[in-house]
Amino acid sequence: MNSAEKKQPAMTTVPAFGPLQGVKVVYSAVEIAAPSAAAIMAEWGADVVWIENTRTGDSMRDTTHIKELERRNQRSIALNPFTDEGREVLLSLIADADIFIESSKGPTYVRRGITDELLWERNPKLVIVHVSGFGQYGVPERVNRAAYDLTVQAYSGYMAQNGTPEQPMAAVPYVGDYFTSLMVVSSALAALNRAKATGEGDSVDVAMYEVMLRVGAYYLMDYLNDGTVYPRPGARHPNLCGIGEYRTSDGFIGLCVYGVKQNKYLLERIGLGHLWGTEEYPDDTSALWLDGPQAELIEAKLDEFCLTQKALELEKEFSGVGIAANAVLEFDQLVAEEHLAQREALVEWERQDGSPVKGVGIFPKFVRNPGQIWRPMPDLGQDTDDVLAEAGYTPDQIAQLADNGTVRRS
Repeated sequence: MNSAEKKQPAMTTVPAFGPLQGVKVVYSAVEIAAPSAAAIMAEWGADVVWIENTRTGDSMRDTTHIKELERRNQRSIALNPFTDEGREVLLSLIADADIFIESSKGPTYVRRGITDELLWERNPKLVIVHVSGFGQYGVPERVNRAAYDLTVQAYSGYMAQNGTPEQPMAAVPYVGDYFTSLMVVSSALAALNRAKATGEGDSVDVAMYEVMLRVGAYYLMDYLNDGTVYPRPGARHPNLCGIGEYRTSDGFIGLCVYGVKQNKYLLERIGLGHLWGTEEYPDDTSALWLDGPQAELIEAKLDEFCLTQKALELEKEFSGVGIAANAVLEFDQLVAEEHLAQREALVEWERQDGSPVKGVGIFPKFVRNPGQIWRPMPDLGQDTDDVLAEAGYTPDQIAQLADNGTVRRS
């Protein structure tokens, strides 16, 4: 059967729901940072058109389960936008779109002849979001490098703040990607708000390393202004006692001991109550600094104390007196939490083949216009015909595009 004879599936209609109903998002990207942003908007009701390459599709398809979460509620079109015919198809797709997101090495789209100005000629109101490791301009050798979560964590100084004194360590899983996703969502919607008010679109340059630079600015500011460099803390806070991950008799607990009442209780509980109200630790001490006169003793006693306690019991005790504390939950404990169940934080839906898949539910919780899961991850090119038909292409034109390799149909 050739492309012209291919049976036409029933057209998929995007339901109206959520705070982004009526918003159309088109994106061309693989893996995590940009696609996850589109996935969030799809969960909030946006019509999300996912452009995949015509050969193998998004590399996320090689994963076992996460792809079902990251690509639900989306429509897939397999397209090569970098040919003359493919460029015209892309321009047709964005003609009625609100947001276009692409992820590549620096100004790849400009080099391929797809400039912001070209897109705006077709749709002046379009919000364009470029996602890359190092931005659209700057030192050319840096801008045009491949970038992944690990490398942007390394370049941004974020990784240098994490790990042990002997070894910097990346935060996992893929925080550089996922923090960037949230920035893509927020910046795209900020630009869209302005575009709707003025009729003029915008181009947003999201550099992953700058996202991580901003996330890591808490301690960077001390270096920039005072030259202060805190040591990598491992499982503890870099400059405060009683904050970090502590081993208990049956696991681990995360503690954030801060505040006058909390500090007093802690010292008394670990056998150092005599320090409270002294010149070293006056009765208005709100922070137990790591450079304090008895910091080493406090940490040693707290370590010793936690080893005599069970994590969940200590969490309950400390939480009862206003100390922020939580047992470090392993996955089996996490999925058994009643709080998650009541908030539908973990849910189940169906794959394309009808088999069940479990994953994270919709967040945050919109009270009046809740998000929803209406569709599983589509097959590669499953919606090529529908999306092109909506863009004004006839069945014969679609068949021709498929025959010459510009698009691929499911």
